[in-house]
Amino acid sequence: PLFSFGATPNHGKTSAGNYLVYVGTYTTEQSKGIYAFRFNAATGQFVPIGLAAETSNPSFLAVHPNHKVLYTVNETGNFQNRSSGAVSAFAIDSRTGKLTLLNQVASRGADPCYVAVDQTGKYVLVANYGGGSVAVFPVLKGGKLGDATSVLQYKGAGANPERQESPHAHWIDFSPDNRFVVAADLGLDQLDVYKFSASKGSLIPNQPAVIQLKPGSGVRHFAFHPNARFVYAVNEMQSSVVSFAYDPARGTLHELQTISMLPKDFSGKNDAAEIQIHPSGKFLYASNRGHDSIAVFSIDPAKGTLTPVEYVPTQGKAPRYFAIDPTGSRLLVANQNSGTIVIFQIDPTSGRLTSSGQVVQIASPVCLKFVPVR
Repeated sequence: PLFSFGATPNHGKTSAGNYLVYVGTYTTEQSKGIYAFRFNAATGQFVPIGLAAETSNPSFLAVHPNHKVLYTVNETGNFQNRSSGAVSAFAIDSRTGKLTLLNQVASRGADPCYVAVDQTGKYVLVANYGGGSVAVFPVLKGGKLGDATSVLQYKGAGANPERQESPHAHWIDFSPDNRFVVAADLGLDQLDVYKFSASKGSLIPNQPAVIQLKPGSGVRHFAFHPNARFVYAVNEMQSSVVSFAYDPARGTLHELQTISMLPKDFSGKNDAAEIQIHPSGKFLYASNRGHDSIAVFSIDPAKGTLTPVEYVPTQGKAPRYFAIDPTGSRLLVANQNSGTIVIFQIDPTSGRLTSSGQVVQIASPVCLKFVPVR
């Protein structure tokens, strides 16, 4: 078969550990859209295929659970003459890596920067950074996107007049059991928790509905621990990670710890970016733009708290995104301002990173997603 349907979301191992990797970019003279690579998890080989689809600012990608469809945001402020970006659906050719456009719809807000698909493959979530809104879209037959079933517009401002003059929804995704949705708003320093109605495709505010973070922290992204008992948020403006205890039955968050992502002797400018948890659940990684490093933490399995392990230079500027391969053996960093993807090996015992020596050139890379192939 072309697809490994038996693959579990946590491991996604195919017989040979072969993957397509799709890389989203900010489109410029040099970059035209989404690029495809072949990756072997056993050897770490990362080989360019080429341009998979020409599309505007595909700055964040999501793969349908059937591995046949890829969704991307088009991070723009103008779509079909209105103040909105777009979301595009592409069919994946697993043999060649080529992407074929299925359809494109308005994201219902300017500058969409995050997209996610639910575990059933029936709904897509989008966060609109410029518009300060989030939206839910139904997935139609064959993977196309339907009209939004729910659009939520945030209001207000945060503590920092330059960065938080209005709401900036930066992340929205499903809880591991698909029952709740969490949104992160950088402009309002808050996490919004919703009950998710899979029958209607609607978001219902949870009790409590809002988790307010420290003023000026600028929460950006969020990660669920594989055990679904802990969750972690990265604060872009404060360069910190907040750990929470999570109650999967009620969808509630209880703050445990806030820890800096920077070494004590660093005082330069920094914007934190991505956060991911190792498939083993033992380590957490978060990226720094400015310090240009990956902060590595070990996770206390009982308490969920973090302990710093090391800060590893990313060998490039502005690591906006990185991805851990589904087998947990490699970490691939997208250095946006250097136009490189750098591959690190992960020590399974300590979580430490060592450079593999592999560097791939690609203009303005900002997202990486794995698709298992036979």
